[in-house]
Formats: sequence, C-alpha cells, structure tokens
Amino acid sequence: MAKKKASPAAEPAVAAEGYTVLARRYRPQQFADLVGQEPVVQALANAIETNRVAHAYLFTGARGVGKTSAARILAKALNCVQGPTTKPCDECEICRSIAVGEDVDVLEIDGASNRGIDEIREIRQNVQYRPSRSRYKIYIVDEVRMLTPAAFNALLKTLEEPPAHVKFIFATTEVQKIPVTILSRCQRFDFAGISTARIVQRLREVVAGENMEADNDALELVARRAGGSMRDAQSLLDQLLSFGGDRLTSEQIHHMLGTAHDDRILALASAVVERDAKRALELLGQAAGEGLQLGEFLDQMLDYWRDLMVIKCAGAEAQDLSVPERQRPTLASQAEGLSLDTILAGLDVLSTTKARLRGSSHPRVLLEMALVRLGRLDNLESLSNLANLLKAGVSGKERGTVAGQGGNATPAVRPQVSAASRPREVATPPEGSKKNSLTTPETLGSPGNSQITPDSIGQLWREVLGQVGPMLGSELSKAEIPAIFGPNALVIRFPVGYNSKREYCQQPANIARVEAALRSITGQNYSFRIEVLGDASLSKVRLPEDADSTQSRYRRQRTEAMNEPLVKRAIEVLEAQLVDVDEGFGGAPMAAPDKEEEPDSEEA
Repeated sequence: MAKKKASPAAEPAVAAEGYTVLARRYRPQQFADLVGQEPVVQALANAIETNRVAHAYLFTGARGVGKTSAARILAKALNCVQGPTTKPCDECEICRSIAVGEDVDVLEIDGASNRGIDEIREIRQNVQYRPSRSRYKIYIVDEVRMLTPAAFNALLKTLEEPPAHVKFIFATTEVQKIPVTILSRCQRFDFAGISTARIVQRLREVVAGENMEADNDALELVARRAGGSMRDAQSLLDQLLSFGGDRLTSEQIHHMLGTAHDDRILALASAVVERDAKRALELLGQAAGEGLQLGEFLDQMLDYWRDLMVIKCAGAEAQDLSVPERQRPTLASQAEGLSLDTILAGLDVLSTTKARLRGSSHPRVLLEMALVRLGRLDNLESLSNLANLLKAGVSGKERGTVAGQGGNATPAVRPQVSAASRPREVATPPEGSKKNSLTTPETLGSPGNSQITPDSIGQLWREVLGQVGPMLGSELSKAEIPAIFGPNALVIRFPVGYNSKREYCQQPANIARVEAALRSITGQNYSFRIEVLGDASLSKVRLPEDADSTQSRYRRQRTEAMNEPLVKRAIEVLEAQLVDVDEGFGGAPMAAPDKEEEPDSEEA
C-alpha cells in the first residue's frame, strides 16, 4: 500500500517507520521541480509531447543533482493514467507507487548489487512480458557503471532492439566508465551542478515548509558546502536543524562542523597579505586550540584565495564568491594589492598542502609552512622576470634591486659593456710575497691578460691547492692539472680508480672552496667542475675503439656550448656553470665520455 502524501512537493514527516528525512520528503515530483536542470527538462518534455520518446536514456552528472528523481518523473509521465503527459497527476495509484519506488512495472535496480551476468539474463527473459497495468515496463538502473563487462555485453542486443513496451533509464556519476557500445545505444543527458543561489532558494523553501527560520548567511554557508549537490545541501540542513533549534545561524554551523568563522578567515588572510607571519601563526594557533578542524580550515583558505583570483580577474562585481557581502570591500582591496601571479602561486601552495595533508600526521606544521610561504611569495622571482633579467644583462647584485620592485617589474636595459672595458677587482698580494704571472697587477689589471692561459694554469693551481686547505688540496693533487673549458670555466679529471677522492672533491662545499680560492687569486668568478678521466694511457682500463674520437668530440661540443651567446650570458648573469652537454648537441648523437667500463677494485 503506497503512502499518502500531504502535498505533491513533500511527503509527510512522520510515516509508519518513523521520521522521513528532508531529502526524501522534498524530492522533486514534477519536471518543473527539478532545480538547475532546465535543458534536460525541456528535451524530455518535448520528446513526450511529440511522441519521440527513445527506448534508452542515460542520465549522468554529479551526486545529488536529480538523476534518479528525473528518471522517476519520466516514468510517471509515461505511465500516468492521464498520459503520456509532461505533468503527471500525482494522484493516481500508478503515480503514487512510482514516487515511492513500489510500482510493479517500474523496476528500480541497484547496479552495484545486481552487476553480474545472471541478473542481466533475468532482465532479458522478463522484457518479453508485457506490463501488468501500465503502458510501459520501465527499468531504472542506478549506478550502471558498476555492471561487469560480461553483463554489459549481455545487455547490448536487448538494449539496441527492446520490445516496444520496454524503456531503459540508466543513471551514473562516472560516465567515462560506461562502454562506448552502451553509450551509442542511449540518449545521453548531462545533469549540471546546481548553483549556490539556486540551492539557497530551495533551502529557504524547505525551512519555511518546516516552520523554522534560518539566517541568509547560514543558508549560503550550507549551499557552498554542498558543492552543487541539492541532496547534500538538504541532508546537511536536516542535521543542522536538529542541532540548532528553531533558528539556524552561521555560528551554529561553524560550531557543528568545526569550521572557522568568516571573520577569522578574513583576519588570517589579512595577516598573510600584510606579511605578518607572527600574527598569522598566532591566529592559526588560536583556531587549533579551540578545536577547529585544520582540514576544514585549509579548505576555507582555498576558497578565500579562489575569491581573490576571481576578484582580480572579474572585478568587484564578480558573482558566486564564498565570502559574505559585508566582506567584499576588504576582499577587493586585498586583491588590488596583489599581482595575479602571486595569487595563483598562493593557490598552488594551498592545493599542494591539501594534497600532502591527507597522508601526514602533522597537519598543523604543514599548514603553518603554507601560511609562511604565502607571506613570502612577493619575494620570489618568476621565470618570466628571470628571462627579462637575462636579456637585459643584469648582474647578480643588480638582480636583487630589480626584484625588490615587485614580481612584475621589468628591468631597465643597461648599456652593453664589453669584457675588455669592464673594471676588474685585483687581489693585492701581501707585502713581500713573491709575485707571479697570475697575481700581479700587470697581468690581471690589463684587459688583454685578464684570462687564465695554459702557461699560467700550473702556477695558479698550486696557489689554489695552498688556499683550500691541506686535506682538500691533497685530494685534488691526485687529479690532473685543470683544463680551461671556455670563458671563466675550469675542469679537472680524476682517473677512474679514484672514485672516493673524486666524490669527496665533488661535494658542493668543496667546489665552493675551490671557486672562492680562484676568485681570491684572480679577482674573477670562475666555475669549477670535476670529471672522470677517460684516457687510453690507463692500460688496465678497456676503452672502446673509438674512445679517442668520442673524447675529442665531447670536448669540441662542450667548447661549442660554452661559446653559445645565451650560455655565456646565463653564466655571467646567473653565476652558473656548465654541468653537462646533452648527447647529440650540435650534431650527430654521441656517447658520453664517462661511460667507459670501470676496472675491478683490485686492478684499480
């Protein structure tokens, strides 16, 4: 026996089995009651009026947007005693039984629990029988994506050519999991997410129908949290009405859900925008001390930074924001003081923190790191700004000045100065020390002799070994005399068997000590690199037959790379060093020079 309803829009709150939740009592009963799905409603209504109803429909969309409700309304429209009609009467026995899912000719099947081939075979056997009392036998399969591949295959022929009295209506949230062979046999309708304003309007009707009251801010908060799902919004409202009494307020919602008040989010965002890390951490500590859920807190910060992005792009008149109306001026003022790149970088920091938060046992630390980073984003230089600096030829010291002008500042182009005309800082040797070709003002001060030459490299290297310390100098002495690899770049090579010594010397701190010694002796910035020796003079190391040509080609390609104008400028402006040359640079592919077979430890 079907349950009687007080009105077409709502079932009674108290039924034989007890209380009926809001999502069921306020389920849409007419096409006009489907909120936010006007295109789908129009298409189905026209199909009924023109007698062009298909034999199979597929309703897809997010959860709680009306897919199953639309399937039931369509079934009522086709089987109503006054139909087929776009406005079923909701009074006849067929309409009432379909509304509660108890009609003998409208079979609702759960695809998750009836997913095997045996259940589909039963459907195939039953479709040949005509309906008991209605025009059509209608199968509504919810979450049809859960059917097995064998079950889908068994359904194909019946789905393509069913009897005239059979209609199929499928519903799913993940249409990408439906086989293409099934999709091609159905008319597909995509149900859109419901806007926040439409959800608020419907919730206000529900609250009035329950003879209760709710603040507008509270209803907006519930609607935003639902994420476009009407069922989620009604379920949350049902829970909150039980918690809050006769009137629902935003404070009650925050207390129930463990979320932060809008004013607290605004204060925290203001501290971050003003780069006040101390105040931001204090506000976060207060929130954690009051028992607020840090995950929810992070979601609210994400929504706030999303609002900053929308305001920055669309202006103060932007719609669908998460902050209440009274906070819009402050939000607009904050967005005006930030660049769009900074806001986008902040969104990236927050979303990355949210992903890391799922598997971490220290959520507060991650959130504190995110807040501190958000306050330091303006101190970072974007890649586009670095490219502009590189093109303009700004030095390392000048780079700090330009960066202080903001992330979007364009550096002023300075006049191009040749290497010969640039002033050089000359290291003055102590009084009474022995002068040599590298440290005398006559050689370094003159523009023509400012570079290290093959004749002076030996004396230079002895002085470097004396300055870097006895331990590092002893290890470096096991290698060959450095070779000049392009402007202001030196490289030394260790024999293959000296792996431990090479690894010690390759430590970044030791590389920095060598480069500092070079700078102290020559007055210039030199990059220093360590490689493995690939020389055929090591008789116990088996080298390929073309090892000599490979080595020479590698040296040639490295020299060509060092002579590239962009590489030269990068080394000069960014104080970089050439680490490696990709295989095949400047010509045919080549084998890397350090790929020769290493000997056993005893042979080494």
